[in-house]
Amino acid sequence: MLSGLLLIDKPAGPSSFEVVRRVKKALKARKAGHGGTLDPFATGLLLLLIGEATKLVPFLMPEPKTYRATVKLGEETDTQDPTGEVTARSDRLPEPEEIYEAAARFVGEIEQVPPMYSALRHHGERLYKMARRGETVEVKPRQVTIYQLTVQEVALPLVTLEVTCSSGTYIRTLAADLGKALGCGAHLAALRRLAVGPFKVEEALPLAAVRELAKDELASRIIPLAECLPGFKAVSVGPEEEEILRYGRPLPWPGDDLALGERVRVLARGELLAVAEVRGEGDQQVVAPLRLFGTV
Repeated sequence: MLSGLLLIDKPAGPSSFEVVRRVKKALKARKAGHGGTLDPFATGLLLLLIGEATKLVPFLMPEPKTYRATVKLGEETDTQDPTGEVTARSDRLPEPEEIYEAAARFVGEIEQVPPMYSALRHHGERLYKMARRGETVEVKPRQVTIYQLTVQEVALPLVTLEVTCSSGTYIRTLAADLGKALGCGAHLAALRRLAVGPFKVEEALPLAAVRELAKDELASRIIPLAECLPGFKAVSVGPEEEEILRYGRPLPWPGDDLALGERVRVLARGELLAVAEVRGEGDQQVVAPLRLFGTV
């Protein structure tokens, strides 16, 4: 079965689900998914998980993400992005120095209140469905991390930011919060994802090429399973160790080349056999499989 990771440069317009549908159809793949959604108005890097690679979602989702965000000051919308209705306007536009100072205060661990127009659930129902009915509920704030935030350009009322952040960060909420901090309001006018962990948008295939390329050409762009988690150390095992892991049993791992709590890629005959975690069991260290590959 065809399996691996395909990097797609999503244009504005289609949903992430629609991109998955197109790629799945073009490859005639049985299973496909994505490693983190992009709103329809957003562009940039979308990780397409083909076949067995759908099992990698828990390991790819936590990867830090980098975005180029265009923020429009002086205008708030109910969705915090360009798809919503304008709810407030302000004639006050801050000086560039104020913008640089305010942006710097968002670097590090911060609290965000996720927007009502989001896919989070409240009592089993998506928040955006409630928002469309005009309903609002109290959404608990959560901690996210802004690793880096750079003001790239100020061309009022537009401000261009480059943001590297933890998984679960809402860039449109960051834009709205920046507007509040500046006392003028703001919304996210445009968004482009530049990177997910080690994967860059420059390496991605434009979505239009999915229809233009033959199936074999498209398949040749798929990153093999064994290379989909380059940040995880790779360890190789032989046939006997492979059989132990295939039964879901932890494999004793002597030596000090791995650290407790470390997650690793386990390779057998050069192929990805498992993503595993290093644990202590009694007086020995073991490699315990978290996900197995090449199994039903």
